[in-house]
Amino acid sequence: MDEEQAYTLCGDTAATESFTFGSATVGIGDAGTLIIVAAADGLDRSCVWNADEVRLLGPAPAPVGQRLLEEPWERGAGEAQLTVHLAVRNSEGLVYLGTGSVTRAGTVVRPGSGVHVLSDCSLRLHSPLSRLDLARVRPDLPPSGLPGLEWLRHVDGQRASALEQFVTGWYPVESETDETASNAEPPRGLPDGLRKFYRLAQHRPRCLGVRNRLFPPSKLHTDATGEMLVFGEENQGGFFWGLLWTLDGPEADPTVWFREGDEPAIAEQEPLSGFLIQFSLFEASMGAHYVALSFRLTTEQVDRLTEALLPVPLRPFWPAAPTRFYVAPGLVLYVTDEGIGNGFSARAGATHRSALAPLADLVEWDRFDG
Repeated sequence: MDEEQAYTLCGDTAATESFTFGSATVGIGDAGTLIIVAAADGLDRSCVWNADEVRLLGPAPAPVGQRLLEEPWERGAGEAQLTVHLAVRNSEGLVYLGTGSVTRAGTVVRPGSGVHVLSDCSLRLHSPLSRLDLARVRPDLPPSGLPGLEWLRHVDGQRASALEQFVTGWYPVESETDETASNAEPPRGLPDGLRKFYRLAQHRPRCLGVRNRLFPPSKLHTDATGEMLVFGEENQGGFFWGLLWTLDGPEADPTVWFREGDEPAIAEQEPLSGFLIQFSLFEASMGAHYVALSFRLTTEQVDRLTEALLPVPLRPFWPAAPTRFYVAPGLVLYVTDEGIGNGFSARAGATHRSALAPLADLVEWDRFDG
């Protein structure tokens, strides 16, 4: 497809407006919208993300945000929504991907104007790309700097070292922010493992969680009964993690208690030293840019998926849905009993797309970024 032909998809080409920002070009016409991205791969540019998704990275001009976010809602029930066409520009010219729909979008306020502009946008292709077509429009980048597995050999005997090596290997040091300032020297009276974790978080605040979270030292508090020190919670406040509060000083490696709503507290199977490793693995998977998800797995499929990975030698995490962890360089995969239809579900998170590649054909994925 050549560019002139592509713009006819928008309607009257004389009346079609074209906007270029970053690595994307968007055509807006009276009959449809054309989005063209470059055949590239990266977190900092518009591109084909996986076989199902194209990502648009702004800030985008106001007419683009209006067309993608506002106009679909403004059109009446009797009016057809304008089609969004997606294409990629590579060395061959334009490769037409098909049509798609916006599934997620973010906005930011333009400095000095108070106007909200489209900052990022995900569009789901109505027809997924084949493996061959995906390779044409999203060249693979070679892996570099995958976090290693040296930490794993310390899990059985030196858990503090294992935790430190995993966190420092997975999370880069961040610049000083308000959040890092709130993670100042932790107060006395905390178990040594939690104090060391907070020191790690001083320069790597994302290790406190991106789905669920551990409170920074300044936000620690007791529960309603005054019996527990609450140090973490689910992202919507549905449950919390706590340690029994004693006047005799902290235990060396105390039990972690999980409480959901008004239900009785349940002990995590691993004490604090193992819990902090499991929490870190779970949040690393949840916060990764590159993800693989499957919600319907049998025991046989789980075995096939995990046989090429190394198990983390800890008892299951999270009483609400027992969860086990498996790792490879630059990759954390967890398997939980909380699957659809009483099966299992799995999620893998990776620091680089290539770390997911060996998992591609092992099971049927609901999302796969490799």
